Amino acid sequence: MLLPLHAAQASAPIRVGQPSRPGSAPARASTPKAAASGRTATTRTASASAAPAKARTAGGIQRTALETPAKAAAASTDNRAIAAVRMWPSREYTRVTFELTQAIPFRARLIDNPNRVILDLEGLEVESKVRELLGKISTNDPFVRQVRVGQFNPETLRIVFDLKQAVAPQVFTLKPAAGYQHRLVLDLYPKHPVDPLEQLIADANGKTHDSKAASGPKQASKGKSSAASGKKAPAPEVTRTFTVVLDPGHGGEDPGATGPMGTHEKTVVLAVAHKVKKLLAKEENLRVVLTRDDDYYVPLGKRVSKARGVRADLFVSIHADAFVKPDARGSSVFVLSNHGASSLGAKWLARNENRADLIGGVNIKTASTPETASLLMDLYTTSQIRDSKVLAKRVLAELGQIGRLHKASVEQANFAVLRSPDVPSVLVETAFISNPDEEKRLRHPQY
Repeated sequence: MLLPLHAAQASAPIRVGQPSRPGSAPARASTPKAAASGRTATTRTASASAAPAKARTAGGIQRTALETPAKAAAASTDNRAIAAVRMWPSREYTRVTFELTQAIPFRARLIDNPNRVILDLEGLEVESKVRELLGKISTNDPFVRQVRVGQFNPETLRIVFDLKQAVAPQVFTLKPAAGYQHRLVLDLYPKHPVDPLEQLIADANGKTHDSKAASGPKQASKGKSSAASGKKAPAPEVTRTFTVVLDPGHGGEDPGATGPMGTHEKTVVLAVAHKVKKLLAKEENLRVVLTRDDDYYVPLGKRVSKARGVRADLFVSIHADAFVKPDARGSSVFVLSNHGASSLGAKWLARNENRADLIGGVNIKTASTPETASLLMDLYTTSQIRDSKVLAKRVLAELGQIGRLHKASVEQANFAVLRSPDVPSVLVETAFISNPDEEKRLRHPQY
């Protein structure tokens, strides 16, 4: 059984799929009135992955309203079970995913002093799958200290997440997709998120860089000043740090393509991104930012907004291609197109890559940001695409020096991750992971 909760402590419901303002942190789950009074607020019940009751469209994003809790509760409970539990900790947020055999009602609450999140799952009992969560807690998780599991009552399974810091949680559901069953997702974001530029500064301050400026100006030789010699002093050099954002595709719940040997695209492209970052870090006046530095999922719109948040000069999304025929091979480079795809293959690939949010898991009610709304298409300037093509041609030429190209020209398609109106952006398909020979090369660190 769980340890009893103190009734005097303030709690508040976690809003299921609560929309947040564009560019803002996830909506806080606390209710100031409840916290001030010390009363326990009632919690909202929702159905995990409930069938859509009504669909509506806003800003180009289709939003689906969940069925009422009463309808979900009326479903048969004979086959209710937790099929799998997965946990994805990272510096940015921690995700906990419950994969379920069918839709279930649930309640979620945020409680302070001490900070914890309580998740009640209706119609379930404590069994081996949910106990697996206890062994998934990492000491490096910045948010979760420990997890407790118990039978709150005969009809309710209670899971308590004891936290290391104050969080702004989000709970949402995902319908079955790409081999996954119904999913209930708990995302734990920091209550006070770090600004990406501030994070860059903090990272830079933690390192020691050799700098010509640090040694101070050199003393002029006696008797050989520029004034004395009559020569005009050279103008001081003005240097600027360029920021390159590397975007390893997929991650976490979304493995991307899988090769014949079982290699996941998300693993390969993350290794490539780390290696490229290490190489670029040797260049002067160049800093490199990764959209993800570990195995967790970042929504497509967040990848774009992160690049803009650090004022990126270039954005490079890294992928490993796949096709139904195993003989497809070679590298490709893509840029955005707002006039249709340059080929059927490019259109097919863009459509598959743009489905990543459905697989990786995105709260559709918080996905309506300026970066993801279709109205942004009007802002994609000709100069952005032109500059992206210049970068893409150079990248393609370099790839041609080290391996085979799938196509000798830059292709265009409407990739969601390239929709940044002011940052030149390219998507690189390093090789075909679906090709057995190229999969072997992708698995080799030297390649």
